[in-house]
Amino acid sequence: MGGISDRAQEIRRRRKRREKLAKLATKLKKASVSEKQMITEKVRRMTTGADQILANWGLTKAER
Repeated sequence: MGGISDRAQEIRRRRKRREKLAKLATKLKKASVSEKQMITEKVRRMTTGADQILANWGLTKAER
């Protein structure tokens, strides 16, 4: 039958999510206020642990 197992799919999703978050973290360093808001929206849509990630990146609630 073939295909990819559920476990392998989840591992692939996690790896891609980690890569995307790393790219967004580097963009965040040079981002303006409006770009920071766009990045936080993307992170929130991407993962359920967005609040913890944004706190680790040093974004306060006022910047979010």
